[in-house]
Amino acid sequence: MSREGEAAQELAVLLRATVDRLTAAGARDEALGAVKEPRGFGPFKSSPAIAPIGRAWRLGSLLLGADASLFSVGRITRATDTGRPQGLSLGVEQRRAERIAAMRGHFADGEVVNFDYEPVDTGAAALTDGRGTLLLGPEGSVRLRWNSAGDTRALAAYLDEQVALLLDGVWPADD
Repeated sequence: MSREGEAAQELAVLLRATVDRLTAAGARDEALGAVKEPRGFGPFKSSPAIAPIGRAWRLGSLLLGADASLFSVGRITRATDTGRPQGLSLGVEQRRAERIAAMRGHFADGEVVNFDYEPVDTGAAALTDGRGTLLLGPEGSVRLRWNSAGDTRALAAYLDEQVALLLDGVWPADD
């Protein structure tokens, strides 16, 4: 088996182990949603809504599904009653509209909803490609692209830190 294939298998094992660890600990997960655009025509259009499609754990800049699927965090909102429009800045009103759309999607009041997230390709080809969120480091380990400048970090260490933060609310001690 190729180095890339082995790395992809190790990645699958790492993600599955992380899911098992989070599940065993009863870690708090968050809702995943997809924006449903208005349907109809003219004045008879439905309102936009964010429809529930699953749940995932937010681990920093990544979302990890119970099936070990991996996503890059997109936009985040909270389903909550927003009151009346206040005519504030465009950004404030956009976030208000997102909260309303989450409520229309029948999420529980106060539920955190992730939407517009992107799937992360965890296959061997994507790891060697070097253009995605994950890439194969020179030493053969899977690395997470940290920012657009190309800085990377070992994915296993990153996930350990993020799981510790989610479970304990504190950074793990340095060894």
